[in-house]
Amino acid sequence: MLRLTYLFLPLLLLGGCNAYLHQPLSPSTARIGEETAVTPVLRQLPAPREPIYVAVYKFRDQTGQYKPAELGANWSTAVTQGGTSILLKALERSGWFIPVERENVSNLLNERKIIRNSRIQYSSGGQPQGPVLPPLLFAGIILEGGIISYDANIMTGGLGARYFGAGGSAKYRQDRVSVYLRAISTNNGKVLKTVYTSRTILSQAVDVGLFRFVSFQRLLEAETGFTYNEPSEIAITEAIEKAVQALVLEGIEERLWTSDTTATSRAEAERALALYKSERSQMAEINYLGRTRTPLNAIASTSFGVSQLQFRGDLPGYGGSQLVDLGFSGEIRPWLGTGLTVSYGSLMPHSSQQLRLLAFSWTNRVRLLPENRFSPLLLGQLGLIRLNNNSELVPPNLNQYSAQLAFGAEYRINDVLSLEVSGGYTHLFRDNLDSQISGRYNDMYWQGRLGLRYYLQAPKN
Repeated sequence: MLRLTYLFLPLLLLGGCNAYLHQPLSPSTARIGEETAVTPVLRQLPAPREPIYVAVYKFRDQTGQYKPAELGANWSTAVTQGGTSILLKALERSGWFIPVERENVSNLLNERKIIRNSRIQYSSGGQPQGPVLPPLLFAGIILEGGIISYDANIMTGGLGARYFGAGGSAKYRQDRVSVYLRAISTNNGKVLKTVYTSRTILSQAVDVGLFRFVSFQRLLEAETGFTYNEPSEIAITEAIEKAVQALVLEGIEERLWTSDTTATSRAEAERALALYKSERSQMAEINYLGRTRTPLNAIASTSFGVSQLQFRGDLPGYGGSQLVDLGFSGEIRPWLGTGLTVSYGSLMPHSSQQLRLLAFSWTNRVRLLPENRFSPLLLGQLGLIRLNNNSELVPPNLNQYSAQLAFGAEYRINDVLSLEVSGGYTHLFRDNLDSQISGRYNDMYWQGRLGLRYYLQAPKN
């Protein structure tokens, strides 16, 4: 036992290396704010023919969400309240917009009023001193919208194991924030364009621990771990920057505004638009978890598979058996298929007994993730088994009724072909398949199957 402990200690230390190598051992100094993955893309947008004056009054948190708390109430908001400042910085980085101050325009007007009154008060002869204040800039476009949703725990999970006081665990949590941004014409109030972006926020925790007596009255206890929480402000900044990029490119696409007329700028605009259209077409096939949707568009399917059986009955010396099967199924729903399966092979209830088997089964298949290429499967069968005895033992009943429950997985290689793996339990409604009737339970067998399925596609409109 002590040797196992010594072997485990290096693994324990290696598991905590990430925490030790990144410990904040001393206070850090102030630094310039971090850039997101979208910031370089925003800077590389094609140059505009003329920058657009825009006004942003409020780009606020519209979620009403508070930070999740395991104990008690937490009155801190889940997302930043400074969305307007983040949007103004993103507009400046894009090079396409000139923001004018509107969030605190009352402060600006008060300051201009103070300047005018001061000049009049201290003027000679009642005439204001100094140049006349220029008029305020006005915007041709108003940008509205906000952070419209913050969904906590859209996906959670973990893994852990512990054996005699030694073990570890890992947990993760994924949140999601969504941003809407729209451009409104100040000339007539028309909503010119609305864009929508989202970003996930990841949190992870890993811990490893040891609690064990290494000798009499000698207890060894050790633990380490780390937690990583992605800053929500970084995720929101990236979502807002992505919204600005989408607004610029979709505006170019719909000719709401144009890029510079030089040949280089036109080429850059065409390239940026092509990349954006490709990304947009890919997003049409991706769900909110970031997984590619591949909906099944089939009306029927045929399958072929091979199976390995392991019989369990009343006599020792079970033998291994093989089956091949051919099936036809109607795809009633993307998640449900039902049909007929014919199986043929051998079954060895005993080492000295071999039966030829022909089975007809009504098979039902449930796909738990019907829009994913990889999906868990739940299978159920009710069948009639026809047997042919090739041994000197007393023959069993020629007809046996069975029920099977199996679990498996399906991976769709393409739109018409998939690979299936499953394993399950088959219950026989009679107990004399091995020519013996004994015990509380009927004969049964375990079955593992590997197969291919070909889907017949529904006609496209």
